[in-house]
Amino acid sequence: MAIKLTSSAHPTRFLKWVYLSSSCIADISETPGFLKPKDSSEFDQNLNFLRNKLAPDNLIRVLDQTSDLNSALRIFKWASRQKSFHHTSQTYFRIILKLGMAGNVLEMKDFCENMVKDRCSGAEEALVALAYEFVGHCRIKEAIAVLVNMNLGGFRPPTEVFNVLLGALVEGESRDFQNALFIYKEMVKACVLPTVDTLNYLLEVLFATNRVDVALDQFRRMNNKGCNPNSKTFEILVKGLIENSLVDEAATVLEEMLKLKCQPGSSFYSCIIPLFCRENKVEGAVKLFKMMKDSDFVPDFSIYEVLVQCFCKNLQLDSAVGLINEMIESGVPPENNVLIHTINCFCELGKIDEAVMFLEDTHVHETAPFNTLLEGCCNAGKILVANVLLETMSERNIADVQSWNLLIRWFCENEDTKKAHILLGRMIKSFVILDHATYSALVVGNCRLGKYEEAMELFRQICARCWVLDFASYSELVGGLCDIKHSQDAIEVFHYMSMKRCSLHSFSFYKLIKCVCDSGQVSIAIRLWQLAYFCGIACCIATHTTIMSELSKSSRSKDLLVFLSQMLMVGSNLDVEAYCILIDSMSKQNKVKECILFFNMMVNKGLIPDPDRLFDQLSFIANHCQLSMISSAIDRFSDGNILNSAMYNLLIIGLLKEDMEPKAHQLLDLMLEKGWLPDATTHNLLIGSDVREGRNRAKLFDNSASQDSVSNILAEGLGDI
Repeated sequence: MAIKLTSSAHPTRFLKWVYLSSSCIADISETPGFLKPKDSSEFDQNLNFLRNKLAPDNLIRVLDQTSDLNSALRIFKWASRQKSFHHTSQTYFRIILKLGMAGNVLEMKDFCENMVKDRCSGAEEALVALAYEFVGHCRIKEAIAVLVNMNLGGFRPPTEVFNVLLGALVEGESRDFQNALFIYKEMVKACVLPTVDTLNYLLEVLFATNRVDVALDQFRRMNNKGCNPNSKTFEILVKGLIENSLVDEAATVLEEMLKLKCQPGSSFYSCIIPLFCRENKVEGAVKLFKMMKDSDFVPDFSIYEVLVQCFCKNLQLDSAVGLINEMIESGVPPENNVLIHTINCFCELGKIDEAVMFLEDTHVHETAPFNTLLEGCCNAGKILVANVLLETMSERNIADVQSWNLLIRWFCENEDTKKAHILLGRMIKSFVILDHATYSALVVGNCRLGKYEEAMELFRQICARCWVLDFASYSELVGGLCDIKHSQDAIEVFHYMSMKRCSLHSFSFYKLIKCVCDSGQVSIAIRLWQLAYFCGIACCIATHTTIMSELSKSSRSKDLLVFLSQMLMVGSNLDVEAYCILIDSMSKQNKVKECILFFNMMVNKGLIPDPDRLFDQLSFIANHCQLSMISSAIDRFSDGNILNSAMYNLLIIGLLKEDMEPKAHQLLDLMLEKGWLPDATTHNLLIGSDVREGRNRAKLFDNSASQDSVSNILAEGLGDI
């Protein structure tokens, strides 16, 4: 973190004090009698020198020459024990600075306290200078410790010290609110009045820590503290509000600034205009831009750039062109980025001819804006204009490989490879080297014409150069090869591109998997799927169900659950088709528990298969007398229009067999409500169920009556007792 200390933060007397301290640090080797014997240590050498010449200036020289902190401390403490010697604020300054720069905050505090207790002359200036030194070296904790000791010692630190510390916190990455608040409290303790700079720093910290309401409250109370908001105050407010998505509130604050007749500075405009443009507040940005010019501030390139971009985004082409002309007149030539935004705006409005004139009128000699216009011509289908434009660019030697590729690509995508090859010949004659985009365009052209052998030949030339196809060409080639069942060629392309970590369109990858599965190579399909995950290729659910279906059909049906676990691990979802494949596979393997598990999962997700599949699944579960295990699932779909008459009969018969008569009668009621009658088998079972139920009820009644009579006799007997 680089700390910038303003000139106002260093009063002259403190600068002079630091200068005088530094001037005492002379080259110690030039002092007579201080030549170090070869057989003595640094500490002994320094101590011997000081025994004969102990004075503050000599001690400072020794401390500065001693690189080892422990040795410096021993020397300083030795000097403290000499009766004839008294430390000065400058000797304390050197040892405190050494300790602080080493991060030894606790011992540094002790020496600060000793200096204050000793009431050394110049102690206040020394402490202030230390605070500045520590801030300048990004030692904020050490600077705060010095400030605290000044307050404890009864000194009154100048306002600039507090401001410098707050400024260091604001400019730092952490934007430490607690430390900023602590410094402000120390300021209050010292009875030091804040300045507008102090409060501005506080506002910055509050906004940076998302304390928007507190920041606005502090702003409203600035006048109570004897401070009038300045341009920087409003800059902090508007910026903070916009960055906290309070754009309307920022506009209100801006109006308040104008009412107070506060004249914004140059930094205000440089900061706020881009923010308004970013939020697409064109009117506010234009208003500030006019104010900036009226105040005789000269807008820099970045201001013009964001305004032009904002105008183009809102299709205000005339305003954008007017601003570019103003830039040129002001001696600020527009860069490519500005011109590209403007050309895109021309093209979006369908003003291709006007865009050509614009580039001519502004005397553009750069390639990028012309390429943008070429692309716009191709997208609009104005190929004659594009051809003329490319010819002009070629004559001016500003056409690059992209310029040629744009037109070649258009001809290839529109199945006019003859003109594409004519352009290719002109391109080679112009000594423009073909690149991967050129080859990608030609691959697309051959695919569109069904010339897949030529496309594969071009692809192998790309491989030889270690290039890759672009996304669209890659997807088209793989998809086309799969359409004509050339699975091996498609696998070859996929393998090469995946090794280059290139992504593929999800539909083209689905085609690849289906083509490979249709050829009976499900193992290869799974390996390709794993490779796709490695490349970040998005897989549609149809890709998964294709592999699942093939596994279910093959002799590797056990691998289906393994593949399912891999799918779930990468976050894939299952659709109704996937569940049906799983249930069908489990049914064929006679795995009833797994079949019931997947069925319940499917229904719980609101997925219901077609009637034929649902009937087969329910039949399997009913045949194994496990309808009770899907009771809640039956409840979910029995009320709607999902079940037909055959399914109702199936479920009623199955439930009766499992002794679930209430559930069966409930389904019977629903069936009758729909106007359907049970078939003969179901009817006979229901009658038998009703007879059994009647007998059970009679038996229950008889038992109850006998129990009641016994109870009465017992009650009477107990009453007699």
